[in-house]
Amino acid sequence: LDHTGQRMDRYERPELVLGTYEFVATKDYCRNNTFPKPPAIVFLIDVSYNNIKSGLVNLLCSQMKEVVKNLPIDQGMDKSNMKVGFITYNSTVHFYNIKGSLAAPQMMVVGDVQDMFMPLLEGFLCTPEESEAVIDALMQQIPQMFGDTRETETVLLPAILAGLEALKASECAGKLLVFHSSLPLAEAPGKLKNRDDRKLLGTEKEKTVLQPQTQAYVQLGQDCVGAGCSVDLFLFNNAYIDIATIGQVSRLTGGEVFKYTYFQADLDGARLINDIITNISRPIAFDSIMRVRTSTGIRPTDFYGHLYMSNTTDMELAAIDCDKAVALEVKYDDKLTEEDGVYIQVALLYTSCSGQRRLRIINLSLKTCVQMADLYRSCDLDTLINFFAKQSIYKLLEHNPKVIKDSLVNRAAQILANYRKNCASPSSAGQLILPDCMKLMPLYINCLIKSDALSGGADMTLDDRSFVMQAMMTMDVPNSVFYFYPRLIPLHDLRPDDENQEIPSPIRCTMEKMVDQGVYLLENGIHMMMWIGLSVNPDFCQQVFGVPSSVQIDVDKVSLPILDNQLSRAVHSILKQVRTERHRYMRLTLVRQREKLEPIFKHFLVEDKGLDNSFSYVDFLCHMHKEIRTILS
Repeated sequence: LDHTGQRMDRYERPELVLGTYEFVATKDYCRNNTFPKPPAIVFLIDVSYNNIKSGLVNLLCSQMKEVVKNLPIDQGMDKSNMKVGFITYNSTVHFYNIKGSLAAPQMMVVGDVQDMFMPLLEGFLCTPEESEAVIDALMQQIPQMFGDTRETETVLLPAILAGLEALKASECAGKLLVFHSSLPLAEAPGKLKNRDDRKLLGTEKEKTVLQPQTQAYVQLGQDCVGAGCSVDLFLFNNAYIDIATIGQVSRLTGGEVFKYTYFQADLDGARLINDIITNISRPIAFDSIMRVRTSTGIRPTDFYGHLYMSNTTDMELAAIDCDKAVALEVKYDDKLTEEDGVYIQVALLYTSCSGQRRLRIINLSLKTCVQMADLYRSCDLDTLINFFAKQSIYKLLEHNPKVIKDSLVNRAAQILANYRKNCASPSSAGQLILPDCMKLMPLYINCLIKSDALSGGADMTLDDRSFVMQAMMTMDVPNSVFYFYPRLIPLHDLRPDDENQEIPSPIRCTMEKMVDQGVYLLENGIHMMMWIGLSVNPDFCQQVFGVPSSVQIDVDKVSLPILDNQLSRAVHSILKQVRTERHRYMRLTLVRQREKLEPIFKHFLVEDKGLDNSFSYVDFLCHMHKEIRTILS
């Protein structure tokens, strides 16, 4: 120890000075006490009629070389040593041997989808480097082989099982990227029936269509987690595909669903390839287990997110990446003192993209207070809203939606009434008094209740509803804030500057703040719309849209023309920045004032009264005030 009583070696030991640090794990922390192999990515491509017709198969195969260049490289390494494998499927499942020494790829078909097995001993997983020529040849062959297909009934569960068996046989963890187009109707395990009844949305019966229709995909998800296999579903549906059921595989394995309804390669191709590249290149922890430990007096009780728990303490995540968050509730179950404070430790055991087993530790030290006013001074509203959202979505699968929304209002009213009673200086009951860091609580609670994830009714499809519920379950705090309260960015006053175009400050989400001369970009991480007023300045219109008046803009386009002027470059730069900040490449929808898409745009102006008569912010504030006064009287 030095003269201040501190350890001399503390700066050589990260765990003594850093809140977050990593250890390389020993064999005891590895499956079967053996160090892992590098994880793999397996591409599973549905080659049935829909995916051929939309241009998806052609697009994927033509871009695959570009995609696999983006496999993640671990710190300190000069190249990626992750492997890739390829499976195609329709009513049968086809594996490919892509061993670098082969003159051409070899296809093996498993025709008995009732009894899936891995027909290849070696050559299924290879690095893109050693097998470059063979993979190139395969990517030319697949569109040719299936180009004239008439197959419309596809399997799904056997294909995912094939990917799982392939990873197990190769003894490595990894991720399956499944490119799938239709409800699995073929005679095979995991066959589903069409139960597309959107009239149930928003009623107390909605849970019957928001829950999985069979446990087969839940069981499959659990089997995948057990082998460190995560599943991402890329869906190209033109009709009901039952995300509530098939999405379970992604939910349980730390995966994610990407949805491209009515996909057309020429319109949506760039968006899809961007999403795939972002998905595989971002930092990913494979085959992980997360445990949360706490000091005496508190304990973690509930866990929300894309994960599986086979016991009460360990979150099993076949994969977790930098865009996913899990939420947990920590309950207070014993005396706490101001001197001792509270400590929370998160330990994540995982396999890195180069196959190194690591342990990441995150330590958090929190103060406790005895004065309620101190608590209200330091709470974090954004985190609360993210937590309430995840918890409410969880409950929607069991309970009546009205009860859940009422309880959200009630909880918020209790929180604010408590403040009024115990912390605020006495004042007339007619005044609404809110703590500083919770001034926006009524606004956000109203946004949460009105959101598609919680309130999506018959004006959306069942799949859209399940999709946003799943997206919300993995959202981190900053992204959820923008999901519930979209960014509304005015573009018409841009003063472009060549160097680095800043995104203009957003305005409040209400029609009152918008003008007919305006052009506004609205985005919430899932949707991105550009509203174009009818009286836009002709110069702006010409420079950005290439036509002199807003009436002439082709609003069916999903991109803006690239024009050689500063203003055009500035708008493109803003679109690019906004997309980079979100991990999904949002499709741009152009909305002209007073035309057919305007009601959809207005639906996201969350401070206004909803088309379904849901509260405006002002009305909800009055409603909250009444609730608070009722509690206090």
